[in-house]
Amino acid sequence: MTSILQRTLEIRTSGRGFTDITREVARVVAAAGVDVGLCALFLQHTSASLVIQENADPAVLRDLERWMARLAPEGHGYEHDDEGPDDMPGHLRSAVTRSSEVIPVSGGRLALGTWQAIYLWEHRSAPHLRRVVVTVTGATAGG
Repeated sequence: MTSILQRTLEIRTSGRGFTDITREVARVVAAAGVDVGLCALFLQHTSASLVIQENADPAVLRDLERWMARLAPEGHGYEHDDEGPDDMPGHLRSAVTRSSEVIPVSGGRLALGTWQAIYLWEHRSAPHLRRVVVTVTGATAGG
């Protein structure tokens, strides 16, 4: 039998940086009750991103943040600065990353690698409330 479940997660960030949302997404997958399928994630914002990255060494996330700061720095005379100097850099950072991810579901669980986690990457300086739509579709056990 095929099953589809969709939930919207509200994630409060603490400003620029990474928020691990793996557990929240895994709870939605568990609630869907699928044995094999797909978990699609979509972030409803244009100044944050979704990334799957290493969860073991925090230096990876720090290096990514420093690299991104060099790629899209604040204060470079952007035309779009309605919400402050981090506004347009947030959009640029989002443009070179992703607003969605698709992860296989296998054995009723996210088929992430041993060292992988799902992160919401906040590109703005201030804390924000972000929404991630999680859609799980697949076959239930015995179906």
